[in-house]
Amino acid sequence: MEDQREALRKIITTLAMKNEETQTFIYSLKQMLLNIEANSAKVQEDLEAEFQSLTSVLEELKESMLMKIKQDRASRTYELQNQLAACTRALESSEELLETANQTLQAADSEDFPQAAKQIKDGVTMAPAFRLSLKAKVSDNMSHLMVDFAQERQMLQALKFLPVPSAPIIDLAESVVADNCVALVWHMPDEDSKIDHYVLEYRRTNFEGPPRLKEDQPWMVVEGIRHTEHTLTGLKFDMKYMNIRVKACNKAVAGEFSEPVTLETPAFMFRLDGSTSHQNLRVEDLSVEWDAMGGKVQDIKAREKEGKGRTASPVNSPARGTPSPKRMSSGRGGRDRFTAESYTVLGDTLIDGGEHYWEVRFEPDSKAFGLGVAYRSLGRFEQLGKTAASWCLHANNWLQASCLSTMPEPNSSCTPSRPSSRSLCFQPSP
Repeated sequence: MEDQREALRKIITTLAMKNEETQTFIYSLKQMLLNIEANSAKVQEDLEAEFQSLTSVLEELKESMLMKIKQDRASRTYELQNQLAACTRALESSEELLETANQTLQAADSEDFPQAAKQIKDGVTMAPAFRLSLKAKVSDNMSHLMVDFAQERQMLQALKFLPVPSAPIIDLAESVVADNCVALVWHMPDEDSKIDHYVLEYRRTNFEGPPRLKEDQPWMVVEGIRHTEHTLTGLKFDMKYMNIRVKACNKAVAGEFSEPVTLETPAFMFRLDGSTSHQNLRVEDLSVEWDAMGGKVQDIKAREKEGKGRTASPVNSPARGTPSPKRMSSGRGGRDRFTAESYTVLGDTLIDGGEHYWEVRFEPDSKAFGLGVAYRSLGRFEQLGKTAASWCLHANNWLQASCLSTMPEPNSSCTPSRPSSRSLCFQPSP
């Protein structure tokens, strides 16, 4: 009966999640319908404005070219009319002189003939008809004002909507999440030489899988990216996942966003293994402090007094639940794992490769501590970073705040017999 109830609860949970997903999708479709109406009205208005602007340019160009024709016509007409008037006057004068010469010739026997002939000769010499150029000052050819808009007409006929850039494709295999940074890489599905820049948006989320429409966190925008890669720096991985999307832009229009991806910003999850701690350390789950009175011994005695009689081993720790396959079962647990001045406690999870990130919060009055990784062969008297068995980041607040990375000498061998024998460890100072 209980199994059936549990199965029914799972079905109800699944149906509720599916209903929520469907409602979200319905909301998305309705919003898209509204967006289509608004966006189509906007692009139609923009198109009409562009054609009106183009028509205005053509009208202005037409008026300018018509004015050029009118001015050229007026100038040529003026020159030819002046030349015509001059020629008409010269012709009239020449005809009068011709009439006079004919009359004088008919009276050749008179006594005044020599004088009249001389006057006619002088008149011919000074006649305007003999001083005129009988070549037109301007041409009647107007071919220099002819136009051929065949090429422009073809360009106008080739007008079309702007090519919207395609949506980029994010290369998850090439993208890296490490060191408080997300290095994102993407590419275009087709070569596009008109892309001017890219816009990247990201937001934090607590959900894996496809990004949701309704999120508590807003999209953060990075504009003006010139290359197909970008690194987000200065991030704090206080949330497990991050949504990222990218779009391409040319000089006039932006394309659609890429399919959003959800990248995990993992921290290295572990707990402190109290059974490996120094006797003067007090360990509680993920916290540790130095106790001159012997914190570990007091804890053990307190539990024995309560009748529990168990130490905080990886198996018996109440905060641990089901252990991870990588949980480390210490073969050297107990009070003698670390002693003397090796105030050390090990983490309970092995590190077998890759890059890992974790954060440490310490009390303001903490004097010094060290955090690092070590081989399981780290000796009980060895301090972190002082031998080839460990590497340590040491913070010191005694006189002034400082942080020092300590590791073995360069000629020391750090190659373990088994790559999977490394563990995170913590070392507070008294």
